[in-house]
Amino acid sequence: MPTPMKKPDIEEFFRRLSEALPEPKTELQYSNVYTLLVAVVLSAQATDVGVNRATKDLFKTVDSPQKMVKLGEAGLTKHIKTIGLYRNKAKNVIALSRLLIEKHGGEVPRTREELQELPGVGRKTANVVLNVAFGEPTIAVDTHIFRVSNRTGLAPGKDVLAVEEKLEKVVPPKYRNHAHHWLILHGRYVCKARKPDCPACPVSDLCRFKAKTVVA
Repeated sequence: MPTPMKKPDIEEFFRRLSEALPEPKTELQYSNVYTLLVAVVLSAQATDVGVNRATKDLFKTVDSPQKMVKLGEAGLTKHIKTIGLYRNKAKNVIALSRLLIEKHGGEVPRTREELQELPGVGRKTANVVLNVAFGEPTIAVDTHIFRVSNRTGLAPGKDVLAVEEKLEKVVPPKYRNHAHHWLILHGRYVCKARKPDCPACPVSDLCRFKAKTVVA
């Protein structure tokens, strides 16, 4: 595990990421809070590109829990069968839609606790919805954020919860709202798993990763 990054370097780390991309956004396509929730549930162990492809036609007509329940599990399955674990995800989406109608008047709740009571919604999914839909300064640690946080020394931790808690402590408040997206996009396109693109990295000099790649 690399040496943890110092506070001034963390400040500069996020300053540079924010300068490169002032208004980062999720790459999942959605039309309202409900379709965002469904898209995030579907994105578990799947790519955003794959989810967007599967939901492109679905979300044109199904944009509420009532419409989703009416579509039914079999109908939903036809749309999402190209996504991994689609059968289980279809069950969860129909079940969470029913619960939204029964318990929340068809609206997506605004607390992590209530979100996590929905089928198929874990802490990471809840944090994404809170951040993207409601502007909460939450950080949903996925594989990209876990990798970047450990590799760079930004927020080393042995599991996703440890990394999340560390990030909540070290990310400067003014960068907290967008930190989630900056780190995901950095991990997805620059600090990639197999071969990080260190020569193109705007924070390479701040990073504690010893095995940096070089220009061939």
